[in-house]
Formats: sequence, structure tokens, C-alpha cells
Amino acid sequence: MYLLDTNVASDAIRGEPAAVRSRLIAVPIHEVAVSAVTQGELKYGLMKRGNPDGLRRLIEEFLIRVEVLPWTAAVADVYGSVRASCSARGITLGALDMMIAAHALATGSVLVTRDRAFRQVGGGLVVDDWATWRLCEASRGRATPRTTHLAL
Repeated sequence: MYLLDTNVASDAIRGEPAAVRSRLIAVPIHEVAVSAVTQGELKYGLMKRGNPDGLRRLIEEFLIRVEVLPWTAAVADVYGSVRASCSARGITLGALDMMIAAHALATGSVLVTRDRAFRQVGGGLVVDDWATWRLCEASRGRATPRTTHLAL
């Protein structure tokens, strides 16, 4: 499962950059999800912009197509552990980013983000940046995602 961070979900909704769009097309949609936290951030951004019809429709269409993972007690337990571990190591992330990282860890998902700060979280968090994904060796059709597996 790929859990899209808010910045990549926004990229997917806008259809830019092309690398994100290409990767999203290449992955079966049933393997793509967002956290309920990301859903909240998308809705906040929409309201902050005055709830324009076009953007509202794009966000709604996106959220219909991807799975929105609920915030559960089990995810909250992982959040507490990960945040304490990061704090002990002097690593600071915004609360919502930490919640999204915990959600990825709790669900065993690959966190897809452009935010390099997530690479410091550790705890087995797997981070992938679809913005740097590109097709290479076009004659063979091989794709090269840049994925980083992080452990404490």
C-alpha cells in the first residue's frame, strides 16, 4: 500500500508534476491511500481558498478514488511511540506530519512524500518520492522509483 502525504496528494489532484502523475497511473489504484489526516488537510486547504467549485470537485473525485484510512487507537499508539523516539533523538516534525508517518508505519504502507524530513523518522518507515520517479532505459521499459527504507 502507498500512503500519499498531503503534498503528493495535492500534486496528484493538480496533475503536476508529470512524474507524480505518471507514477500514480502506473500503480493500481487499490494500492493507493491517504490518511484521514491528509483528508483533513486537503479540506482545510479548500476552505482556506474559499471553497471554489472546481477545486472542491477535484478533491472530492480524488478522495472517492483512493482509500481514506481512518485514524484508529492502534495508529495513535504507534504515533505516541514514534513521536517519543523522534523527540529523544532531537528530531522534530510537525504534529500532522508525525501523525501521517505513524499512520504509514501502523499500516505497513510506503509513505509517498516530497518532504525529506520524513527520512529522519526511522522505525522502519519506508519513504518514496514520486516527484523524482522517472522512466529510464526506455527501450526496456524499466521504471526506477527512488525509495528509501529507514530503520532506527
